[in-house]
Amino acid sequence: MADEEGASPRELILEACRRNNTSLLEETIADLASVASKSGKKPAKAVAEALNSSFDGVGNGCLHLAATYGSYEVLDILLDQEGLEIDELDHMERDTPLHKAVRFVNSLDKGEWTLVGHPIVEILLDAGCDPRIRNKAKLKPVELADPRNTELRNILQKGEFAMTAGDDVVQDDDDEGPTGSGSESD
Repeated sequence: MADEEGASPRELILEACRRNNTSLLEETIADLASVASKSGKKPAKAVAEALNSSFDGVGNGCLHLAATYGSYEVLDILLDQEGLEIDELDHMERDTPLHKAVRFVNSLDKGEWTLVGHPIVEILLDAGCDPRIRNKAKLKPVELADPRNTELRNILQKGEFAMTAGDDVVQDDDDEGPTGSGSESD
C-alpha cells in the first residue's frame, strides 16, 4: 500500500522480541493502548489481542521468539501484560514458549546455563507456563533439557510438581468446586 508508513505493530513486537529491545516493545505497547483508548476500546484488551495475534512467518508468537533468543527483559514486560496467552503452541513443532526456552538453554555453553539460560525458564514458570505440555514430538520441556544440565531439569520438575499439586484445586472447570483429589474421573 502506498499510504502505509513503517513497520506494523506486529512486526515491531516481533522485532523487539528477537532483539530484546525493551524500548521498542514499550513504545509499541503504549501506541497500541493509545489507539485503543482513542477509539473507545479497552487498552489492555487491545494490547493483549495484538500480542496474541503476532506471529512470524513460521508460526512463532512473541513469547516463542523472546524465549528462543533469550530476551529476558522483553519476556518480563510481555508477561506483565494482562490477557497474554502464555502456553501458545507454535505452528511448526507445537512447542510452547517454555519448550523454546529449554532449547535456548541447550544452545548455550555450559558456563552460561545458570547465569543466562535458567532465568529465562524460571520467569516463564513463575508466570504460570505449564511444563507438562507435550509438543508435536510428544516431549515435555524437561525431556528436551540437556541431561548434563541437572539444575535445569530440577527447575522444570519442580514446576511440573507445582502445577500438578495446583491442578487439584485450580483446573476444575467441569466441577462445581475444588475437589482436592482429582480422582473422580479415574
